[in-house]
Amino acid sequence: MAEVESIPVAGRPARSLVWDGEELVDPVGGGRRWGPDGTERKTSVHWGYPFDRAAVSPSGRYAVIYVERGTKGIVVDLSGPRVLREINRSYYHSAAYDYPVALGRLSDGREVLVHCPDEYNRLEVEELTTGQRLTEGARRPEDVFQSRLEVSPGGRYLLVAGWIWHPIGVAHVHDLTAALTDPEALDDVTLLQAAHIDAEVASACWLDENRLVVAAADESLEWTEPPGLSAGQLGVWSMADQCWEHRSTVDFSLGTLLGRGSQVVSLHGHPRLIDLATGAVVGEWPEVKVPKKEGSYGRRDTPTPVAAISPDGTRLAVAQEDGIALIELPDDAGLGTRRVP
Repeated sequence: MAEVESIPVAGRPARSLVWDGEELVDPVGGGRRWGPDGTERKTSVHWGYPFDRAAVSPSGRYAVIYVERGTKGIVVDLSGPRVLREINRSYYHSAAYDYPVALGRLSDGREVLVHCPDEYNRLEVEELTTGQRLTEGARRPEDVFQSRLEVSPGGRYLLVAGWIWHPIGVAHVHDLTAALTDPEALDDVTLLQAAHIDAEVASACWLDENRLVVAAADESLEWTEPPGLSAGQLGVWSMADQCWEHRSTVDFSLGTLLGRGSQVVSLHGHPRLIDLATGAVVGEWPEVKVPKKEGSYGRRDTPTPVAAISPDGTRLAVAQEDGIALIELPDDAGLGTRRVP
């Protein structure tokens, strides 16, 4: 297994990481950078508020910097860096679940912000820099705590890995393109039905424009007959075929997921690299510690792990309390074609 390189960090640990070519950037830290040789380039920018997480636009120019378990965020131009505008979410149970926010690029090239500026359960789409709302109109949102939003790479779909009362983690997929003409497509119309999942959803992420991966927690809900994705399973869902391409049972908690072709990085306790066709662990790094967090809701003192896969998929950067761990990832052999009804 490849050795883990350690990059030193001066001062406060990185609270966000994004790749900019060969460099790593911490938007929460005012845009400080680390070069390929590990040299840190400091910044004089300080946001003046205890932000602790960031989401970066596909172009890499803009970011939303926010408080994961708070109500405040800002949209910033990282080329400055400078603040473009402030955003907020409802106070309602905001300390109990992760801030719902995602940045993406529509098929026409516009970069957008998806969040819940008015109500905890009402998703809105805005032009990123101007704040112009693209989803004006009558709405009837379901009683869902929207969280862990992610726009698909091509900009057509919106993935939600939030929760409903009991509490139970759920996963929904909305047609983002349809929502621009009919905002109610973000309400009760979901392209991933509960009938396909027979367990609480711990996390989910996109692999590409057509496929997403869903991690089920270890408790069955006994909602479906025959069962869909079952407790303790990791599944790959095809949007085109509306079926599970792969379902594999794992014997460990999966935590936060980062997609990588036919593999996924699981962040719970430490990073693992998992083959999605078999569920086999093809690499793990127990010396790299990350928070043991499952789902978008729960204890306030368990933050989401801070990690980023390089654009070419060869390296994983993981924030540590004393630096940044840089892991060389094994080759991705490619995804198989097996289908599961």
